[in-house]
Amino acid sequence: MANCTHDCSTCSSNCGTRSKQSFIKPLGKGSHVKRVIAVASGKGGVGKSLTASLLAVRASARGYRTALLDADVTGPSIPKMFGVHDLATGEENRIYPVVTESGIKLMSMNCLLEHEDDPVVWRGSLIAGACLQFWTDVVWGDVDIMFIDMPPGTGDVPLSVFQSIPLSGIVIVTTPQDLVEMIVGKAVNMAKLMNVPVLGLVENMSYLKCPDCGKEIELFGPSKAAELGKRYGIPAVRMPLDPTLAALADGGKISEADTDPLAEIFLQAEKSREINDYLK
Repeated sequence: MANCTHDCSTCSSNCGTRSKQSFIKPLGKGSHVKRVIAVASGKGGVGKSLTASLLAVRASARGYRTALLDADVTGPSIPKMFGVHDLATGEENRIYPVVTESGIKLMSMNCLLEHEDDPVVWRGSLIAGACLQFWTDVVWGDVDIMFIDMPPGTGDVPLSVFQSIPLSGIVIVTTPQDLVEMIVGKAVNMAKLMNVPVLGLVENMSYLKCPDCGKEIELFGPSKAAELGKRYGIPAVRMPLDPTLAALADGGKISEADTDPLAEIFLQAEKSREINDYLK
């Protein structure tokens, strides 16, 4: 490219001089992860953390050795959903993840803070560095499938994760509003720029089921899941606005939730490429 600075770390272009593996960070000693699935969106508040947690619960229930990496450093919510309040332990440059009651290995900034409500007031470069340390410095052991709860947007942290962690695929989370439809396109296009397969789309809060008649009430407008799935050639599923699910998350009992609505998306995660295949 005419204006190339030859510093690929600041560029997402896939030109002929870029090496796909240039910035891939290796796992630390004692860690082996087969598949890594990022759960992302172009905006916040759509349910990425919930979706990542439910996918991990489904994986664990099916006998997979499962891990969750919470890359939302400034807004970590996953530990609370699993009822995890313990701090991570470590030695020298090695950190050991917290393990949930259902056996899921978990690393989050809230596992390192003395008080859960302590704010993380960092600039983007520090946040991105912390996310990569969760990948390189945590002793994950043997993991069949890891889910990464991404922060919203397409800034420093998502870019660092896309460039530095060998992703098997990405799951995009959205809600039915017209505004979010545009944001989905940004997330899909970013994944394409970074050569990461898009495994599927989850339309969260798609409807509320009436407890009396069973009718689906579309509180935020007509569903766009099928339309977006067809447009981008990916599976698309709908997740209801469910007070029971919200209560389980708030109560630290997300492992008890019904994960059937995500069955089709999880199937794609099962079939995604292993990291070793990705790096060849």
